[in-house]
Amino acid sequence: MSEMPVTMNATLFSVRVFRIIGLLLAILLSGCSAVRLGYSQAPELGYWWLDSYFDFNEAQTTRVRADLAALHAWHRSNELPIYLGLLDKLQRMTPGNVTPDQLCELYNEFLPRLNAAADQAEPTLSAVTLLLKPEQLAHLARQLDKRSETWREEWLDGTPGERRARHVKRLIDRAEGLYGRLDAAQRTALREAVAASQYDAELSYRESQRRHTDTLQTLRLIQSGGLGAERNRLEARGLLDRAVNSPDPIYRNQQNRLRQENCRTFAALHNSTMPSQRSKALETLKGYETDLRALMAQRR
Repeated sequence: MSEMPVTMNATLFSVRVFRIIGLLLAILLSGCSAVRLGYSQAPELGYWWLDSYFDFNEAQTTRVRADLAALHAWHRSNELPIYLGLLDKLQRMTPGNVTPDQLCELYNEFLPRLNAAADQAEPTLSAVTLLLKPEQLAHLARQLDKRSETWREEWLDGTPGERRARHVKRLIDRAEGLYGRLDAAQRTALREAVAASQYDAELSYRESQRRHTDTLQTLRLIQSGGLGAERNRLEARGLLDRAVNSPDPIYRNQQNRLRQENCRTFAALHNSTMPSQRSKALETLKGYETDLRALMAQRR
């Protein structure tokens, strides 16, 4: 997942989480007409995403599919109502001006969902890892290397100006998905915010490499056997915790600065919007609410 500044609705939801929860959120808030269908298919999509990294055998496939179905049921039952509450707060804020503190407070309300996801993912991670073969971990290592190459192409290749232009385009596309077309002044403000950003792509790349190394080392340790169930559980939980909260203080400091930066940028953007743009944002958010309520009703 990208860790660059995001739009107002993405600031609420688009945070770095355990990968399958991230997939659920990405589908849920994609803004497309197939949101409900995509969310319902999330266990299947999640399985194929994981299989591309691990190349599961038949026995592993059975376990992973069952666990993803259980994770999806938990997410629908426990998390969607929480998202609905946060979405309601965001809708009530949208007609008026907002402050950076208000946006950051809303963002911080979502952060406990990361630990909740880790709680749910931990048993699956430790159990499935014990079923993995050394060749599957070697396959994972190759896939992570490919992912790193793609990330570098997206965030580090090209001149600084080219990288900024790509970043600005993403921000404008996401903002316009919420507000409709931005005017020239709003686009200029986003360009200036990107130019002034403290984001360090090299630092983020180093963090991604740390995570890849940590993942492989931890999975190999569990997969080797002999640790015992409790140690396996602790190792799996530790890996998830380090994915959510990096042990690198320099990286954590950057993330904290960027969070404040994002809140300032999008408070300013929102406060610059015209009534028609805020109406469009409310319409978009109301569509998310409709989808959330429909998805919640499917479990009854």
